[in-house]
Amino acid sequence: MIMRIVLALLITLSLVSMPVCAAESLAVITSATNPTNTLSLEALKLIYQRKSQMDGKGNRWIPLNLPVSDPLRCSFSLTLFSMLPEEQRGYWNVQYFNGITPPKVMASEEAVLRFVTSTPGSIGYVRKQKVDNRVKVLLLITAPFQK
Repeated sequence: MIMRIVLALLITLSLVSMPVCAAESLAVITSATNPTNTLSLEALKLIYQRKSQMDGKGNRWIPLNLPVSDPLRCSFSLTLFSMLPEEQRGYWNVQYFNGITPPKVMASEEAVLRFVTSTPGSIGYVRKQKVDNRVKVLLLITAPFQK
């Protein structure tokens, strides 16, 4: 009887500690006036790893992230890098040592929308439903899984 209770507690604790990710469509966005119209998943990955700093017209990319605790950030990171945001710390420690900073972190999707609208070269992601005429969608991502 005690073993069943302990087993049930262990299962419950393991489920509670699993990351919660949003399983929905994400829109990768930039300013409505940005000359770039589409982006591949591989190009997006390079931008977010800061390996691609400029677009095809020579404009500097400014990638934006949501906070590590945001379920949308979890889905984005899993889709793009097959890693949780927390698992990317080692990569960014090395990059930072080489003078490369990680993407800026915005407090909310609305903050991403406002920053993208007002800052040339910025690129971010929001739920597809949040997209409005202030921004242009470069890529739609469906993130249906959790790690």
